[in-house]
Amino acid sequence: MAKPAKSRTATEKAPAAPRKPRAKAPPKAPAQEPALPDNIVEPEGDFRLHSLQESHGKDRRASLGKDELLKLYEQMLLIRRFEEKAGQLYGLGLIGGFCHLYIGQEAVAVGLQSALEVGKDSVITGYRDHGHMLAYGIDPKVIMAELTGRESGISRGKGGSMHMFSVEHKFYGGHGIVGAQVPLGAGLAFAHKYREDGGVCVAYFGDGAANQGQVYESFNMASLWKLPIIFVIENNGYAMGTAVRRGSAETDFYRRGTAFRIPGMDVNGMDVLEVRQAAEIALDFVRGGNGPVLMEMNTYRYRGHSMSDPAKYRSREEVQEMREKHDPIERAKNELVAMGVAEEALKEVDKRIRAVVNEAADFAENSPEPPPAELYTDVLVERY
Repeated sequence: MAKPAKSRTATEKAPAAPRKPRAKAPPKAPAQEPALPDNIVEPEGDFRLHSLQESHGKDRRASLGKDELLKLYEQMLLIRRFEEKAGQLYGLGLIGGFCHLYIGQEAVAVGLQSALEVGKDSVITGYRDHGHMLAYGIDPKVIMAELTGRESGISRGKGGSMHMFSVEHKFYGGHGIVGAQVPLGAGLAFAHKYREDGGVCVAYFGDGAANQGQVYESFNMASLWKLPIIFVIENNGYAMGTAVRRGSAETDFYRRGTAFRIPGMDVNGMDVLEVRQAAEIALDFVRGGNGPVLMEMNTYRYRGHSMSDPAKYRSREEVQEMREKHDPIERAKNELVAMGVAEEALKEVDKRIRAVVNEAADFAENSPEPPPAELYTDVLVERY
């Protein structure tokens, strides 16, 4: 026998009437992305993570004429001879504090910065900064004077090796705090975008600094706002003295921007023509309003991290092999000879550059030190 239906009490509610389904808003149309430059491969889908690497892989080296390559060769040789002289002056006690030489890495700064527009694009780097300044055409005299702490130095002798600066040349340091230049570089790129001046910022940092948290905060902001910046990791393999494989879980640094949708490029930083070609591809992409690029420059420093580093974490045989088989200056020299440049002419170039460097050293040694009153200039005091 069926149970009688229960009568509802005062506290029981009648079943609610079924709700009508809410009308869905039409999907938003995706934002129109800027068109890629003609020399960039259009990848499948809407994400361009691999497009620059694919374009770089199709034609890795710039096709420069004899005169253009000779100019790059001279710039690299100037950096090499300048740094060798700086090492000598440090040994004589004329350069104090820290001194980080760029010997071996010359193709990175020269190849990249030869593609920049001087006076329009900005550069910022860490403490291994002498080479970047020379590559941007700054007078060797004022750089050497700064190294030796003289009043005629580019930072009036108060910055030394690690803190050189020139607003006139849009060179914003020279920073001693590992990785601190990266967010500052993002700020420079924001300024370029805000002013609509068409400039691009190149922010250099090393494989050791690539593990800093502030680097990834900068990646995120730069990608969100599509800032005109090229992040350049100079991977010389050892950071301050620890091999990459022992200090980094991901050793393919050009992939570090993946989570932020920043396309990466893997570049041989010991070949100035490959660096130059990669720089032109990256600059076309960034100038087109597509946002940042991350470039890994695989390079090698022949000296220790600084002048006080004996570099016992690697063998002499390893360094010798890099010098003999991968030296960027020797490679460029051999290519110039193959183009018909006489070896005697290249010897004359070396002789002339040595004279320039010696003149810079004499200028620095004969320049006065800053007066005590200089301690109180360029310092923020009182309330702010």
